[in-house]
Amino acid sequence: MTAFLALVRKDLVLYFSNRRSVTMAIAAPILIAAFFGSLFGGSDSRPANIPVAITDLDHSAVSAKIVAAMRADTALAVSQTTQAEGAAQVKAGKLRAAVVLPAGFGAQAGRALFGGADKPEIVLTYDPSQAMVLPLLRGLLAQHVLEFVSQSVFSGALPAMADLREQALNNPALPAARRQELTDMFDSIARVTQHNDPAAGASGNGRGTFSVPFMTREVETRAGPDLHYNSYSHAFAGMGVQFILLMGVDMGVGLLLMRRLGLWKRLRAAPLSRTTLLGSRLASTALIALIVFAVVYAVAFAAFGVRVDGSAIGFVAVLIAFALLTASFGLLIAAIGRTPETTRGLAILATLLLVMLGGAWVPSFIFPAWLQTASLFVPTRWAIDGLDAMTWRGLGLDAAAMPVAVMLGFTAVFAALAIARFEWEE
Repeated sequence: MTAFLALVRKDLVLYFSNRRSVTMAIAAPILIAAFFGSLFGGSDSRPANIPVAITDLDHSAVSAKIVAAMRADTALAVSQTTQAEGAAQVKAGKLRAAVVLPAGFGAQAGRALFGGADKPEIVLTYDPSQAMVLPLLRGLLAQHVLEFVSQSVFSGALPAMADLREQALNNPALPAARRQELTDMFDSIARVTQHNDPAAGASGNGRGTFSVPFMTREVETRAGPDLHYNSYSHAFAGMGVQFILLMGVDMGVGLLLMRRLGLWKRLRAAPLSRTTLLGSRLASTALIALIVFAVVYAVAFAAFGVRVDGSAIGFVAVLIAFALLTASFGLLIAAIGRTPETTRGLAILATLLLVMLGGAWVPSFIFPAWLQTASLFVPTRWAIDGLDAMTWRGLGLDAAAMPVAVMLGFTAVFAALAIARFEWEE
């Protein structure tokens, strides 16, 4: 028992003597839990505005009020664009949906309020990777359209009917029975308008007499008429980014283990500079990352129907840029961690945060507004957006230019910091 307790004590002393490793082990679950808590009901969080575009082809008083109400709604971040521009921004992933109010919408919706006329058609162009936005958008449209269309129908009619009722009631030339019939009719109309519940009519529960005075035609953005969104495209981009990053960290940990075994002392005995030695490690790690990612996508192409519907050159450029980013990231984590034990804990925390902020796990549109902006400073966000653009979005080479440039910029910064901070002795 004495020997057993001594061995247990030895393991505890060794583990807690590495303060960086212990700190990472404690900090990782706390920070990740705080991240998810802030997304799903944290006390200081508020829903992020969903970016949508709206195009008003009607230019009536009713459509202007609907647009103003949509812009004021805290659930949405509405921009007014042309129909073509809105559809293009949805296709590029900059917006979640685009709404088009057709010409003549206000008048036609008023006639269709009681279901007795053809309903106007609102066109909803949406991003197929985030179709969950559609139910929210349809509900908000029904709410605002019912409110302002019903106002337009009755705002002018009710005062006029009140005047007519008063005239009929006070007209001595009309027989008493006739006056009573007219006043009963006007009172009945007033009761109908007062008892109608636009929300009830929108939900279809039968309590109101209004019907939703419009139809929607939902259009999925795609690169061409024969192309459809493949959910595997985004899944392979997100999971590929995550596990390639972890592979790069493993290469960095291997570098520290080589140092611990004394192999780097032997290599430094040769007339080789620090930049040459670490640069070779960067190059080999990047090549391995590129090969692994290429094999992952080969399986995605062969077995899951993933296709490069955009620029093939842009797709390859994004893969190469991310492979270089992976190598420099792994080396930087190794330089900061200093020991294999600390580096593993730091790598788990850093990689998971980069992947989550990049939108690989949780769609970025449900992030708080400040976090959506902050995620643009995370290289994984650009990697995933670039891969999405070149695969299912079907965008051209120009859509790959910015993601590649951002990732190469991060690569240069990470590599410079890693070479400057790397210690040759543990």
